[in-house]
Amino acid sequence: MKMLLAVSLVFGVGSIWAQAPNWDRILSEIDRQANFDDVDFSARYTVVSTRPGQENSVIVARIFRRDREDKMTILISDPPAQRGQGYLQVGDSLWFYDPESREFAFSSFKESFQNSDAQNSDFTQSSLRDDYRVTEYEEGKLGRFDVWVATLDAVSTKVPVPRRKMWIRKDNLLILKVEDYSLTRRLLRTMLLPAYQSVQGRFIPTRILIEDNLRLGEKTQITVDEPSISRLPDAVFRREYLERVSR
Repeated sequence: MKMLLAVSLVFGVGSIWAQAPNWDRILSEIDRQANFDDVDFSARYTVVSTRPGQENSVIVARIFRRDREDKMTILISDPPAQRGQGYLQVGDSLWFYDPESREFAFSSFKESFQNSDAQNSDFTQSSLRDDYRVTEYEEGKLGRFDVWVATLDAVSTKVPVPRRKMWIRKDNLLILKVEDYSLTRRLLRTMLLPAYQSVQGRFIPTRILIEDNLRLGEKTQITVDEPSISRLPDAVFRREYLERVSR
């Protein structure tokens, strides 16, 4: 159920590619390099949604993660009408906070984030190795890059989608493209990840383009900036934090 938005450094080139890839090792490395297990992580996310015949919707939020405790907080700052709304994740539980009612409601990792094409799970830490198994793969090209094209089937019912197809660079294992499929193998959405930034040896996608394959013309762009690995107060990952900052 964890988020997929994940990448890694090179951990083995040369002879490893002359034989069948060790997918268990590859997925483990992707998870390791995407997650911040030894430090806290925060960044600003700008989510721009495009709908045919409508003005673009722009959501700006600050996301805080403490992966070693499996915790995440999202605080929305714009637009003004949604300022103070937020999410709190602790383990497998996710709540949405509404400052108008001052109440928390259970949410789902599978739900869309603020009516965009992103899912709540896209912002959590990665757990590809635990949640999926590679059932098919082939070599290919995406643009100028040599890639593995891998099909991943879920081994957990908690994940947001049962099947994913990923285009993974051979030289450094950056994920360049993802397709999400339903149980009936219907294409649900396509994600492109054209840009990354290194943060203390990890790589985070700084631009994510998402296309809704079920609704023609619906797209979402996510831009990530102001990344930080500074220690966060414990209070950031408690309900009281969202209640206090939204006043």
